[in-house]
Amino acid sequence: MSVGGAPRTFELRFAMRDFDGRGPSCPPPPLPYNPAFPRADPGAGANHPMPLIVQKFGGTSVADAERIHRAARRAIAAKEKGNHVVVVVSAMGDTTDDLIDLAKQVCTYNGVELQPPKREMDQLLVTGEQVTIALMAMAICAQGHGAISFTGGQIGLVTDAAFSKARIQSINKQRIFDQLEHGKVVIVAGFQGVTETGDYTTLGRGGSNATLVAVGATLGADVCENYTDVDGIYTADPRIVKNARKIDRISYDEMLELSGLGASVLQTRAVEFAKKYNVPIHVRNSQNESEGTWIVAETPTMEHIVVSGAALKKDLTRVTIKAVPDHPGVAAKIFGDIAAANVVVDDIIQNVFEDGTANISFTVEHGDLADLKSVVDRIVKELGAGSKAIYHGDLAKVSVVGVGMRVHTGVAQRMFKALADARINIQNISTSEIKISCIIDKEQGATALQVVHDAFELGKAR
Repeated sequence: MSVGGAPRTFELRFAMRDFDGRGPSCPPPPLPYNPAFPRADPGAGANHPMPLIVQKFGGTSVADAERIHRAARRAIAAKEKGNHVVVVVSAMGDTTDDLIDLAKQVCTYNGVELQPPKREMDQLLVTGEQVTIALMAMAICAQGHGAISFTGGQIGLVTDAAFSKARIQSINKQRIFDQLEHGKVVIVAGFQGVTETGDYTTLGRGGSNATLVAVGATLGADVCENYTDVDGIYTADPRIVKNARKIDRISYDEMLELSGLGASVLQTRAVEFAKKYNVPIHVRNSQNESEGTWIVAETPTMEHIVVSGAALKKDLTRVTIKAVPDHPGVAAKIFGDIAAANVVVDDIIQNVFEDGTANISFTVEHGDLADLKSVVDRIVKELGAGSKAIYHGDLAKVSVVGVGMRVHTGVAQRMFKALADARINIQNISTSEIKISCIIDKEQGATALQVVHDAFELGKAR
């Protein structure tokens, strides 16, 4: 792979002005400067002479000094095996939750709780990862190896301006490569970036996973290792389903569906990046050396398994807008306004009546209600007399996912019968070619997940 290889999609489009190229005071790097170190280019994959690994450690894996040192040893071990190593880290332990709670306290005044400004929330939340990157670099230095830490802004990780759920637009890989060439482990803050005007942004819950895979794709990494507090991806949430089984290999499409349906191990956008750039992800436990779950491109043998996993998404709210004029363009206007507020909707249903009106229903996650209500109130007002919005909370969604559904029949009947036998009422049904989802009462969510998991015998070894 040549030094002057063509830039990848994430190549930075402008120059950052605050780079000084200096890192923390560390021991001399064990590897000499190598001007022939290969640069990433499209399609290079694992062909470069020195493999490159991007590791990510979640909050529980760096919750205290001991765990930070343990993570540092993993990074050093990978480096000593002849790899270039980049490490992405999250905030320590419950730091992000603690900062959110502190913001809520500050934004409560005279007994009234106000929504914190999103820009200021991002200014606050990015500080969590900035603590961890410095401590991780110090730990690696203390163990006798060179390391340097970078914030998202310092590697030119540029996002759009959607505060609290920003999307990555570009990354400047050059600064990372410069430090890798000098034999250093590069530590990158996950979950954060900057806009083109220099404002801090965050990538949403689980955003460090998006950083992991985006950096891996940009650098042409051989693998992205996602270290968590579980042994891999399970057939269902093992905290709810006790007989859930670890999956050895799962396709990008299956993981994409599971992530969007409530599986919390990986953020959906991280899987999208991995699929688009064909970057393998290895989900592993940071507390042991066991093989985890590989998320890879689909293989023909995967279709032999009808259902690979089940998922539960909690805390959903169904919004119904009544008396919507049944005219072309009205639905586009409604969902265009909602999209402009960066609210993701799901399970859209429209019922048309003889009087020329319709009811439009959709579900959203509870955390988006504050942003959604002001938009819906404005929409209802614009629609005129008779239109109103009804909110039905305390809902959940149970789903089954598997690429084998494309070639096997009877999956829906099997799922519906399992729920019926458990006396669980289905309120809405949505499908794709590899998933079936049912909206149910939230209080029956855990039971529903267990019964569909058992119906497809997911707990049995394959």
